[in-house]
Parts: sequence; structure tokens; C-alpha cells
Amino acid sequence: MSASVLFMSMSLDGFIADPADRLGGPDGNRLHYWGLTEDREGFRSEGVAGEMLAEYNETGAVVAGRRTVEIVDHWGGDHHGRPIFVPSHRPPGPSVANYPLVTYVSDGIASAMAQAKAAAGDRDVLVHGGDTARRALAAGVLDELRIHQIPVLLGRGRRLFDELPAEIELEIVRVVDTPEATHLRYRVRR
Repeated sequence: MSASVLFMSMSLDGFIADPADRLGGPDGNRLHYWGLTEDREGFRSEGVAGEMLAEYNETGAVVAGRRTVEIVDHWGGDHHGRPIFVPSHRPPGPSVANYPLVTYVSDGIASAMAQAKAAAGDRDVLVHGGDTARRALAAGVLDELRIHQIPVLLGRGRRLFDELPAEIELEIVRVVDTPEATHLRYRVRR
């Protein structure tokens, strides 16, 4: 059975983006250094980072917030060949017509997740976006959090868990510590 999984890099002080909606650092990718090759031209395929990225790439569908997909232009309509579901109360812009794998879902996060899980089959659903993650938690449709905690303090920007509707209990599934990041995997307790 598939699980819905938030896969997110986060600074030690809880930020997932700086004030400019970038990932910190001089090149705007600081929070992703853990997964990039030394020259930062590609992604690592070996070691812990390679294992984590392989999990990321094994997902069968994506649920991403509108803000996230618009920042990255819907990944050009192709998130590694996976269908992308966008919960939004507003209709998509005209460019989305060129992206057959992108579906806007107007009846809420639970519906978007159900459609993504159906499309993913037995593979996991990758969740992108802080607001989407918070809404999925509130609706009870987020199963796991895979947080890559980066040893940096961004100091300001966009926090991942700024506001939640209630206390949410998590079960620690895995902790892998590396010099680049501490990789935390939690299961949401129901």
C-alpha cells in the first residue's frame, strides 16, 4: 500500500526557504547541498545521499501546492515522469494545458491525495510544499515525514511548521546522521 511522504530539507531553525523563496546560500541551493555532487552540477548516486534520493525517485505520484508548482513552472510538466496533483480552489493558468501530467484538484487536499494514491499504485506519493504538508497533516492524509535537517541557521524566511491545527504525534522510524545533514524519518501516529 502506498504512503504519502513529505520529503523536505530544512534548516536547524525550521526554515524551508529564505525570504526570497530560495534555499539559502549564495547560489540559492544551500538546503540541497547534502544531495548534490561536490561540483553541485548533479545529484549524488552513492552513499546515504544516493539512498535517500533513490527513495525520492521511486515515488509514483506527486501532490504539490500551487505556490510550489508555480515557482518551478510545474517542473516543466514532468516530475520524473510522475503525475502531479495540485490542490487549489482557483483554476490553473493557461500554460498548464501544455502539461498533461498536471491535474488541478478543486475539492481539497484529501481528494488530491486520493487521486495521487490511485495513480501511484503501490508506490509512495511525494508531497511538496509547506502549506500542502500542513493541510495534509490537518486532514489526516499525510503518512510520513522525511526531513533532511541541515546544519545551518537561515534566521528568517518560510518555516515548515509555523502553524498546525493541533498537536500531532510522530513515531521515529529512522535517523541517519551525516556531516551534510541529519536525515529523519517519522511516521504520523493515528
